[in-house]
Amino acid sequence: MKNNIIIVIAVIFIGTSCSSQQFISNTNLSLSDKKATPETVSLYKKLNQLTQKGYMFGHQDDLAYGVNWKYENGRSDIKDVVGDYPAVYGWDLAGLEKDSPDNIDGIPFTKMKQFIEESHERGGITTISWHFDNPATGKSAWDNTPNSLKTVLPSGENHQKFTVWLDKAANYLLSLKDKKGKNIPVLFRPYHELTGGWFWWGKGNGTPEEFKSVWKFTFDYLQKKGVHNLIYIYNTSNFSSKEDFLANYPGDNYADIISFDSYQNNDDKQGEKFITEVQNQLKIINEIGIEKHKLIAIAEAGYEAIPDPKWWTGTLSQAIGDYKISYVLLWRNHGWQEKEQKMHYYAPYTGQISAKDFVDFYNLDKTLFEKDIKKN
Repeated sequence: MKNNIIIVIAVIFIGTSCSSQQFISNTNLSLSDKKATPETVSLYKKLNQLTQKGYMFGHQDDLAYGVNWKYENGRSDIKDVVGDYPAVYGWDLAGLEKDSPDNIDGIPFTKMKQFIEESHERGGITTISWHFDNPATGKSAWDNTPNSLKTVLPSGENHQKFTVWLDKAANYLLSLKDKKGKNIPVLFRPYHELTGGWFWWGKGNGTPEEFKSVWKFTFDYLQKKGVHNLIYIYNTSNFSSKEDFLANYPGDNYADIISFDSYQNNDDKQGEKFITEVQNQLKIINEIGIEKHKLIAIAEAGYEAIPDPKWWTGTLSQAIGDYKISYVLLWRNHGWQEKEQKMHYYAPYTGQISAKDFVDFYNLDKTLFEKDIKKN
């Protein structure tokens, strides 16, 4: 089945089946940053090639902690279950803007850097989001005070503060180096879930034009600061049409991967709603990806505490189906939440009810983990 899909998509692009390398050059895939480092260009090409094999599995904060453990060298809940690490590691920059030593999840930035460098050395891929505070109020990213977005534009009262924040992000992103001193490429996902209204940059808290202006300013400013190791990810949450998805899209020259986030909720125990929604959304962004020559991804997904023992092969795998996504990233394994009095995790750990099914998911040809992408 997978080989048939490769041929169909190749025909759409160039009228004949072809090798992965030809596939890249003939789809006009190119990074929006025209000064991107050779390593970043190479990763982008690799991401495209890997879609011919399957999709990568990712996990947020994977190396820092898991259910009932924290900062154990080389440990990962994923590795505990399947003997392999995720292909993609998710991290967050929130806290950097206010000079906190730790990020929003309590991970010291020095440790996060160490984890990024370690996983890169093994062949893993890093993606970074940024739940940064609302610059207009000083409150969290979830403070959706109306019109906060426009205050960071060049004419806004918080523009200078915002550029200082970007300086801090630039310095951190440039500090991520491999053993040869080269900048580690990062899949950068700023202003995520932009179609939801829960963040200060989200829907209803600024106009589409203001959002595009902030995105473009961020892109241009980071380039001005010499940051050329980023692959930019445009990310939404709920949407129902191409127009809806692209309402805030900054343009093909400002984004490299298009994506959305989707979670299964407790009122959908069989996962039917989740499967339908993800399939509908993948259909839409797959069409956009083909038209615009962009890779597509599910940048966040999950079902909290995974109560379904067959969720991986029965629900997630079905939801993705045969769409050629770059990766799917599951959210973090925080463990017990004292305040909410519940367990908060999205990937299995040893003994968890879905762990056996996760091994079956791992063994599928189309799911790619760290060992799979290292071989590529």
